[in-house]
Amino acid sequence: MCDGRDDLNVWKTLGVLLLAAGVARAADVAPVHREPNALNSKKARKAHYVVLVSLDGFRWDYATKWGAPHLLKIAEEGASAPEGMVPSFPSLTFPNHYTIVTGLYPEHHGIVDNEFLDPARNYEEYYYKTPAKTTDGSWYGGVPLWSLAEKNKMRSASMFWVGSEAEIAGKRPSYWVPFDDNFDDEKRIAQVMEWLALPEAERPHLITLYYSNVDHAGHDFGPDSVECRDAVHHLDALIGELEGKLKSTGLPVDMVVVSDHGMVKLADRKWVALNKLVDLKDAKSAGPNIYASTEIEKERLYEALKGLHDPRFTAYRLKDVPESLEFNSNPREGDPVIVPTSLYAITIKAKAAEVKGVGAHGFDPALVPEMKAIFYAEGPDVRSGVKVASFKNVNVYDFVCGMLGLKPAMNDGEKKVLKVARR
Repeated sequence: MCDGRDDLNVWKTLGVLLLAAGVARAADVAPVHREPNALNSKKARKAHYVVLVSLDGFRWDYATKWGAPHLLKIAEEGASAPEGMVPSFPSLTFPNHYTIVTGLYPEHHGIVDNEFLDPARNYEEYYYKTPAKTTDGSWYGGVPLWSLAEKNKMRSASMFWVGSEAEIAGKRPSYWVPFDDNFDDEKRIAQVMEWLALPEAERPHLITLYYSNVDHAGHDFGPDSVECRDAVHHLDALIGELEGKLKSTGLPVDMVVVSDHGMVKLADRKWVALNKLVDLKDAKSAGPNIYASTEIEKERLYEALKGLHDPRFTAYRLKDVPESLEFNSNPREGDPVIVPTSLYAITIKAKAAEVKGVGAHGFDPALVPEMKAIFYAEGPDVRSGVKVASFKNVNVYDFVCGMLGLKPAMNDGEKKVLKVARR
């Protein structure tokens, strides 16, 4: 039996807990979702921290082209890739963001485009603007960095990243925010700092952060526009702000700044609509991807497209796509596969006569070097003043795992590639 004093103590304790929970919620800057993941283990609490930042569409040469003093300072004090980081094909947002956090090429992790069909799902469509698809973990292969961390009892958080809203490999980040491209830029940093201010047991050791400003400016106005320059300056200032705040915590934080792809001005704004060039008959499609249902139809379409001798693109049977593209084994890629060979926007069925903007990406980086992305890193685990030769973005995964003291899941990268940048 409990007397009145015991009841009072229970209610006092409950009140303190409720008050603490209310304070924690009030501290959130964004609408944070919380997962009931394990607290940081004793081993995890001794690990360093990584803030992985993506600046969507930030071309490899923008920092010098437009003058980005904070990024250039990071290059002096930490590590950088002066000739750029090579995105995976196709050089699009969803495939490459997910490649960066899994170390897998798109054909291996399954997000082969921003929109595609899956023959194994009766040609169900994945579309990057459909939440029911992007939050469904069954579409995603590999073990993203946050899932790897959580499996090792190390907390993680995501302020926007492809896949972070889905349960993948059995986990979501302990803290994640539903994607909102209009969410205030400054408040994104504020939320990162709130997470780093959490008690040691709850504090995430891996945090992802994302900005799309430069990508939008590049699409709408082109990579040589004043608007693109201003977006570069704006994000560079934010990187400087974040850098200063991370250092002020006194925590051993490594900051890694990357982008998913670059940007180039299109030769013209007219869509190259393949359905106007060949008879697609009953073939299905999504974006630039064709899905013929029979071998006879696949071969017919391939011969028809190849026979055009169109300098704007090349057609391949799926199995014959050049090995250099790492894009020849996943049925989600379609068959035949269309690879742009010059600066034109290719689609199967154009929804409008013209492309909305003047800038684009998605091209083979070997043919269009403007597709190359950025890589900057600094912190206690990064060597100072290191210039890394141009490398493929599948190698970022092992690099970040090393900083966090995690054994990487199977991936397509090579540990030796970024070993030179590690202390």
